[in-house]
Amino acid sequence: MAFETILFSIADGAARLTLNRPDRLNSFTVQMHGELQAALDEIEADKSVRTLLITGAGRGFCAGQDLSDRAVTPGGEAPDLGESVEKRYNPLIRRLTSLPMPVVCAVNGVAAGAGASLAFACDIVLAAKSAKFIMSFANIGLVPDSGSSWVLARLVGQARALGLALTGDPVSAEVAADWGLIWKCVDDEKLAEDADALATKFANAPTRGLAETKKLIRTAFTRPLDEQLDLERDRMRELGRSEDYREGVDAFLNKRKPSFKGR
Repeated sequence: MAFETILFSIADGAARLTLNRPDRLNSFTVQMHGELQAALDEIEADKSVRTLLITGAGRGFCAGQDLSDRAVTPGGEAPDLGESVEKRYNPLIRRLTSLPMPVVCAVNGVAAGAGASLAFACDIVLAAKSAKFIMSFANIGLVPDSGSSWVLARLVGQARALGLALTGDPVSAEVAADWGLIWKCVDDEKLAEDADALATKFANAPTRGLAETKKLIRTAFTRPLDEQLDLERDRMRELGRSEDYREGVDAFLNKRKPSFKGR
């Protein structure tokens, strides 16, 4: 399909997706949600894709929901925000977190509300030093959605999660990195370069092993240790029979660069 609110391309094993409504700080609309889902359909159908990189156009990453796309007035008819979450935000977060490949996020500016939640749903988050994360839901009488109420405490602990969610105060990229909210904070001028380097690395990596690693870590909180140990055993048994494992070992022993086939 022709995209109007995002930029999307696939090349050399990497899919690149840019939120592209810079005049509105790349805030979400119904149309953008539809285009994001269509892009994910293409990624899942194309077996050459081994990683996804997400970023934003212009001076912001994503300001969350575009409130003018579902405008309300005092005394007017109340919108069903639960329907919006169920039909659009939840499917997006579920697909990103279960995508069988690493998802890299390059936060180039403000990430607020569902925009911050989108970033936190990715596997590895790089942020420019000028970027900020804001749980802005409290400022309009709402609760954190798009998985952020689940992920915040797991990333930074209950005290900081409550502080972020209840105050709506912005957190700088440097503080976010210190707290473990994101993977790394980098200089603004290095963000695109470092994010592309990660995408290239993952596009040439043993994708199946990375996908299983992602799944094990993302679901570990739901299981006791004994069950997790059994799952690690099962995945090791399965991956030990893969071509990529044999290629990796042979390359290591012969001191050469491996050539992984991925998915």
